[in-house]
Amino acid sequence: MYEIAVIVQDGIRRMYERNEDRFYYLTVYNEDYPMPEMPKGCEEGILRGVYRYRAARNGKAVVQLFGSGPILNEAVRAQEILEKYGVNADVWSVTSYNELRRDALSAERWNRLHPTEAEKKPYILTAIEGAEGPIIAATDYMKVVPDQLSPWLPERLVTLGTDGFGRSDDRQHLRRHFEINAESIATAALSRLAREGKFDAKKAQKAFEELGVSTEAKDPATA
Repeated sequence: MYEIAVIVQDGIRRMYERNEDRFYYLTVYNEDYPMPEMPKGCEEGILRGVYRYRAARNGKAVVQLFGSGPILNEAVRAQEILEKYGVNADVWSVTSYNELRRDALSAERWNRLHPTEAEKKPYILTAIEGAEGPIIAATDYMKVVPDQLSPWLPERLVTLGTDGFGRSDDRQHLRRHFEINAESIATAALSRLAREGKFDAKKAQKAFEELGVSTEAKDPATA
């Protein structure tokens, strides 16, 4: 995977060429899927935590979809679903919420200690500068992982994650149960846009039925 290759190369350079003490770990998933070509100019974003993986194809995006690991594929499918409802979305690959939070905290501390200097901007805000609309962040980790960015994304972030008890099922049903599949991502986006007056609320409600997302299902965090 090109993301891993970029991270490993950077790690080697930092540890040996720059003589920096670093600790790296790799998270390996057990899902096989075709790997796309590496987007041009995404190296910095891979290392710093986020990059735009696929821009909206039919015009300027009004919603941003964050995906990580295999769930990035669900975000891409959600982008395609939203297109059918006339909604343009950008898809972002988040390689490390932890790294984004560390960077934001570092910038926040520097700004606190240097009140006479121009403020530093966290990388997450630099990366998404100009990207409009709510952010739907889907992960197969608990919601608290993307929620680390909440202080810097006020009122924009909607998090979908796997809070709840472990279950024995296949990926398709598990992702539907925890509401992190493409259909759930798409309906979350439509619902949020409707709340903001940017999409017809009745059409958003109907989309849940059309996409097979139950509005009365038990909360997976308590089911």
